[in-house]
Amino acid sequence: MTANKNLLRMKYARVIEAYAARTGCSLGEALDAFYRSKTYELMRDGVSDMHCMSDAYLVDELVDERLETVSVPPLSVAEEGAVYGKPKESAPPPSP
Repeated sequence: MTANKNLLRMKYARVIEAYAARTGCSLGEALDAFYRSKTYELMRDGVSDMHCMSDAYLVDELVDERLETVSVPPLSVAEEGAVYGKPKESAPPPSP
């Protein structure tokens, strides 16, 4: 199913504005992120009726997609303990 081109463009604008508001990025950055996303491709191509999804759902998809592309450095042992609620290993006191 294909959407009306004007309605689709209005949907794009709403999703881009909502993404910028949610992430705190500029509208230009949000525009760039949107048009480079898989979510945009799916909406543009009419796959799975993505254009029928709510704006909030599409923003969630964009955020998830961006998080998947960001590389996160591995946690150090001390950071891992803090994340998983394990006490940090304390260093031995300095010798006098």
